[in-house]
Amino acid sequence: MPKWISSDMLTGIGFMGNTLVFVSFVLATYFGSLYLLLGVAGFAISWFGDSLDGRIAYYRHIPRKWYGFALDVTIDWIGIVLICLGVIIYVQGSWEVVGFVFAVLYGWEMITTMIRYKVTNQYSIDSGLLGPTEVRIVISSILVLEAFVNDSILYSAIIACSILFISNIVDTIKLLKLADSKDVEELKMKKQE
Repeated sequence: MPKWISSDMLTGIGFMGNTLVFVSFVLATYFGSLYLLLGVAGFAISWFGDSLDGRIAYYRHIPRKWYGFALDVTIDWIGIVLICLGVIIYVQGSWEVVGFVFAVLYGWEMITTMIRYKVTNQYSIDSGLLGPTEVRIVISSILVLEAFVNDSILYSAIIACSILFISNIVDTIKLLKLADSKDVEELKMKKQE
């Protein structure tokens, strides 16, 4: 990686990938579903920037743990909202709610991840069965299918939202059990004092 490319630039490159996914939905809406294939390239660009931004900072011995964490989570959320807005523009009628539901469920997943970090003091971007890379691959597969089979995105998105909903329920229950055991542990420590 050239030295002139900073961690912040990689974060920006990742965001530009998400922007390309959004643009692919807009172009597909007005010019044909084959433009959704640009979204696959957008996810590849997003993965490149998002995967390397923090790693390059640590490799160069210039990490900014809290700044990087705050920037990464904020940019990831804005990118997800942008992609879901693209879905809302692309699908028609009452199906627009699927884009909104996906944004809500993904936000729930992000919140669960942040709370887990607070409770356990261990940060993991993976939640449930899928991490960000796997989610990008799944959504890219949905885009490829939709490019060649019109309206398949509707049913694929419902399946993806259902899986995400179930995964969020399971993760939330696990998180609540972790939080409860931490409360019990802290109470024991207070009684011992």
